[in-house]
Amino acid sequence: MSSSSSKGKGPELTDEEDTTNDAAGEEEDTGAQVTPIVKLKAVAVSTGEEDENAILDLKAKLYRFDKDSDQWKERGAGSVKLLKHKVTNKVRLLMRQAKTLKICANHWILPTISIQEHVENEKSCIWRASDFSDGVLKDELFCMKFQTIDIRRQFMKTVQQVAESQLNKNRVTVSRQDKEENGVAKSPQAVENKVAEAQQDENEDASNAARMLENLSVEDRAQKGEPESKSEVKKEEAPASST
Repeated sequence: MSSSSSKGKGPELTDEEDTTNDAAGEEEDTGAQVTPIVKLKAVAVSTGEEDENAILDLKAKLYRFDKDSDQWKERGAGSVKLLKHKVTNKVRLLMRQAKTLKICANHWILPTISIQEHVENEKSCIWRASDFSDGVLKDELFCMKFQTIDIRRQFMKTVQQVAESQLNKNRVTVSRQDKEENGVAKSPQAVENKVAEAQQDENEDASNAARMLENLSVEDRAQKGEPESKSEVKKEEAPASST
């Protein structure tokens, strides 16, 4: 038989060779269990999401506008979640890359957020937020692309509902506090002014919450033997804690 005629085929075994290999395989499969020399204990890993419930969990691809190069740059593809805190009811957006689980977006959903459809792509939407995914709180312009238009609409609708609920919560809180203090409700304009002040305080709270995430970042680097960066020592701003 020529060598060309055997291309793409595996090695041919005679009956004797086949029997010998089967016997060898039976001898090797003894069913014995080997006790490992080193026993590893299960370690609980904190994700920073233990005190939150996911009200939305979708697959998407995230882009961030880079001012220096004046173009969109991909941040990663993975799972984007809207997480609602069990106690404060605050909601944040958290996105992790699919394979590495690296955080590529992490910010509060505030009443002031403005999200809109991308004019050139119906499956995408754009918004601006103060993000802490890189370890430093900074204003970012994001673009997120989904698999379908319906999923994009679902994401936008949920974000808008959350923002509206946060605004209503602020209005109710302001009205209740005013009645408790004075016994008389203020005018709608006065309430709106108070709401604006509350939103500003909420932004400050988001900045002050950085210590939680910053401490986790410093701890993680210390465990890995990595030196603390100057930005980690000085910056104290973040939307929430995640590892």
